[in-house]
Amino acid sequence: MTPEMAFECLLVTPDPAVFNTMNGILQDLSISTKVCPHPSKAANLLAEGSTDLLVIDLEAEDSSEFLRIVEARTRQKPTVLAVSRADGIIPGVHVVLRKPVTHHSGLTSLKAAYLRMVRDYRKHTRFAVMRHVTATDDDQRTLQIRVTNVGEGGVGVTSMETLRIGGILSFRMKLPELESEISVRARVLWTRPYGAAGCEFVNIPTFDLHLLRAWLESRYRIKRPVIPV
Repeated sequence: MTPEMAFECLLVTPDPAVFNTMNGILQDLSISTKVCPHPSKAANLLAEGSTDLLVIDLEAEDSSEFLRIVEARTRQKPTVLAVSRADGIIPGVHVVLRKPVTHHSGLTSLKAAYLRMVRDYRKHTRFAVMRHVTATDDDQRTLQIRVTNVGEGGVGVTSMETLRIGGILSFRMKLPELESEISVRARVLWTRPYGAAGCEFVNIPTFDLHLLRAWLESRYRIKRPVIPV
């Protein structure tokens, strides 16, 4: 994401008609766009920055090889929209836009891609909290942990004690600026030798879940589109 929190798109097409249609819609969606006519050069642009959306014209030379490079990325992958003359599922592609591209079909496809990007952003975004809490694991041990960050899917924690991957931690924590504590049960997904761990939520009471979601929503900073989505 850019400092203004606009999604970033890499538009790869040698076709002026595709560029003219898609670039205008991307602007309406408040998506910052880099344009590259050749997939062979786009690989460097993809490696340089944070790409949330890749729009790739499959008629461009080496487009298939470029898609394989994108699919092989180990860190968070972008949403991929492919412009193609063929219908059907394409490996590694989330949205397919059929040629010839019209404003209506381009807008429909980019809206679908946009909503997917928003879901991914909310899933992976974490906010620092730095709260010391007392947790109980599934062996009824009492553990002192520090919750370092929280997001829609889970929390990051640190602890001087050994946390077991797959183990369940139960605790209550207070989020910044909230009066009430929320009750959390979370499963340990990974650990590091220096005491850090990542956890996914297993259960949060309904009222507490509403509080958490409202708290997160107040902190998301996505640049709003100028058109309805």
